[in-house]
Amino acid sequence: MTTADGRGHTNRPPEAQLPAHRDPYRAHPAPPTTNAPPAQHAADAAHDPQRLARAALTRIIEPGDETAGGWLRELGPAALWRALSGDGPPPRRASTTKLAGLRLRAARADPAADLATIHALGGRFVCPDDEEWPGQLNDLGDARPTGLWVRGTANLRLWALRSVALVGARACTEYGAHLAATLGAGLADRGWTVVSGAAYGVDGAAHRGAMAGDGATIAVLASGVDRAYPSGHAELIGRIAQQGLTVAELPPGDHPTRSRFIQRNRVIAALTRGTVVVEAEHRSGSLVTARRAQAMGRFTMGVPGPVTSALSAGVHQLLRGEATVVTNADEIVELVGSIGDLAPDIRGPVRAHDLLEPVAARVLEALPAHGGADTAQIARESGTPRDVTHGRLLELQSLGFVQRCGDRWELARRTETSEGSRRGGT
Repeated sequence: MTTADGRGHTNRPPEAQLPAHRDPYRAHPAPPTTNAPPAQHAADAAHDPQRLARAALTRIIEPGDETAGGWLRELGPAALWRALSGDGPPPRRASTTKLAGLRLRAARADPAADLATIHALGGRFVCPDDEEWPGQLNDLGDARPTGLWVRGTANLRLWALRSVALVGARACTEYGAHLAATLGAGLADRGWTVVSGAAYGVDGAAHRGAMAGDGATIAVLASGVDRAYPSGHAELIGRIAQQGLTVAELPPGDHPTRSRFIQRNRVIAALTRGTVVVEAEHRSGSLVTARRAQAMGRFTMGVPGPVTSALSAGVHQLLRGEATVVTNADEIVELVGSIGDLAPDIRGPVRAHDLLEPVAARVLEALPAHGGADTAQIARESGTPRDVTHGRLLELQSLGFVQRCGDRWELARRTETSEGSRRGGT
């Protein structure tokens, strides 16, 4: 078949080469690994009809299209590509209007060229049967991605095993940007992968925080991996592709739309163990991500902000539901991590008199704030026998809490410190 632009390649796989359909939601043996050069990988991919078909379908089917996802599950990628290209019977229950629109897209699909483009970029196309495919994406059911276009040298499946999504407002405050960067750096320092959408605001700050300490980060894009969107983040997205991973459902060269941003969020939610919302208004794509994560049984967390800030209103609404308050990386890891990954107890400053045993503390509290008192008065005020009171006063004197003036005792004028003090004896 010759395409509309006159190129002589075919956009349909020859039927004789199509293997029997395999259930995409059932585990299959991973393909053998190879040390072949990228050019050889590209050639192998071009001759794999199932991979070729999935690559074509990413240009035909919109991300998150559950109707088309059901067809893919029933027919398999190659048969569905034939059906949408007009070389096979249409899928069952396919409306005339929907089928006509998809066939218009199928006419311009050029999967071999798309695969060559991604390999020229040093990337790859990852399919559900591949060893690198993150199995948790299967939780999306018929909304599961047809395949993922990936740039970066790391293994997507392995990096996603210990990953957390950090999302939030594009027009975030300085408070939100600071928290996102701090959380990103803290998670990366603890060996967790930070996943976000490379947008302005919280997303960008989270990625930068993770990369600041040479940590792992994944950017899930709503465009092709060769298109930097937003354009102002071209340098950042380029750095992520080099140091981390950029991932997209859309093929090279494709552009983002409003609906594609929303569908991108479902991939972020499914890919990670939990989603943290840093700042978000009542209507926010970040809340969509969090609620999608919640629906799939993932951990959902929020960082509180000022109650007067509209950019924290959506987070506070989320926290009134089933989301959990988090304020630092340790608290996030405690939720999403393994048994034993506990956040340290957070306590106020320790004062010297906090270290005193109870009787000595009671004697100390019985001294007047100004002036002094004799041993009998202090014993009476503290409810402690006189000889015990005298002994505790001597201990308190040695610790620097009280001083003796003749037969009276008074508080020593000293600076409280949490260091250099020891507990009183019994």
